[in-house]
Amino acid sequence: MVSGTQWPSRLCEGVVEVERRRFLGLAATGVAAGAVGVTAAGCSGPGSDSVTLKLVAADYGDPSGDNSSQEYWEDLVRAFTKKYPDISVDITVHSWNDVDRKVAEMVKDGDPPDLAQIGAYANYANEGELYSASDLLSIPVQADFVPGLADAGAVTRVQYGMPFVSSTRLLFFNKTLFTEAGLDPEAPPESWKELKKAASALKSAGVKIPYGLPLGPEEAPAETLMWMLTGGGGYTDKVGHYTIDSAANVRTFTFLRDELVGAGLTNPDPGATDRQDLFDAFSRGEVGMLNGHPTLIQQIARGDVDYGTAVVPGVDGPSEATLGVADWMMAFSHNGRKKELGTFLDFVYAEKQHYALVDRYDLLPVTTAARERMRRDPEHKQLWRFLDQLSEAEYYPDGKVSWAHVSAAVKERIGSAVEKGGNPKNVLSSLQRLAETEESSARS
Repeated sequence: MVSGTQWPSRLCEGVVEVERRRFLGLAATGVAAGAVGVTAAGCSGPGSDSVTLKLVAADYGDPSGDNSSQEYWEDLVRAFTKKYPDISVDITVHSWNDVDRKVAEMVKDGDPPDLAQIGAYANYANEGELYSASDLLSIPVQADFVPGLADAGAVTRVQYGMPFVSSTRLLFFNKTLFTEAGLDPEAPPESWKELKKAASALKSAGVKIPYGLPLGPEEAPAETLMWMLTGGGGYTDKVGHYTIDSAANVRTFTFLRDELVGAGLTNPDPGATDRQDLFDAFSRGEVGMLNGHPTLIQQIARGDVDYGTAVVPGVDGPSEATLGVADWMMAFSHNGRKKELGTFLDFVYAEKQHYALVDRYDLLPVTTAARERMRRDPEHKQLWRFLDQLSEAEYYPDGKVSWAHVSAAVKERIGSAVEKGGNPKNVLSSLQRLAETEESSARS
């Protein structure tokens, strides 16, 4: 009898694919527990020579520097190399302002990393530069991704983007400042009209930043989509066509320009203001309201701010649409090393390692096992409201190969739509034209 490690590679890969499809089908019906997992690595030959994987990742820590993602990765890699001494991992961590650009430069120079944990994957997948998730992950690991997030990682129905962490958004408000401004700290605004009224009261009470609006490069695509959704719009329609300059979106940014920014109810220059700047200011008690994600909770805990959270206000009432953001892990095929990449990624997404990440940074998990664990953990009760929004959230059009270029353009241009003398229609139309051109070029 021929042992599994001696099978011809094509035969082995065929068996793996059959078993993968069977397992994923069982997972979809909820009966996969206990099924036997088969991996591509399981069909590989005897141990390979020692290799070093190059990983470029984004930083989830705050500027204090005491919880940098570099530390998380170093802890994880130490545990990994103890178990797999023939595979080492070289880690480089960049801020979110720089990481996508750094990876793009590496790819352009013909020296991509083996792994990149960044914001967009579809353009690289379209160029044939990535392994698919099924090339690398064991069947149980791939099946454990939260379904909506796994779908968001697909290009033409093939998953290339592996969700790494996720988040949803809520309105954060400073209860102390609300009280001082004569506002009910248990009744946050539910509509745009109420938001403006509350911001005006906060301004009259001397609050430095009544409403924080981060349209600088760090957070612009998310804040933009959040406001589009509250106004009944979005980047795309239900069938995936770009609708950036829709009437609903123009109305939304006209409101921001005239009723909030123009009225002096926000930070002075939203287009030059990053999310972290406002998170820091909120944690110092200088911001009345802003849209925030779970990481802000951890930062607030190190200070002394009495805060509340609420559904993000919509044009006529609480927003019916919720923003979800996923960050992505992707594996470049330039250097090969498929077996080693699969081994490392299976380790990264194991419940112990993945939960250590989301627990450390108050982020939302992307695997079912870690999500269920967080929902049972009373220490994370403050995250349950975010977690419960995850299944209904609306995400960036990450699967569109044009999205990386569109997202970069949003970072550069959207702030000008709300500045004094800005023209929301012109700015949004310029982004629409760019999006259509990039999408058409990608398909040709």
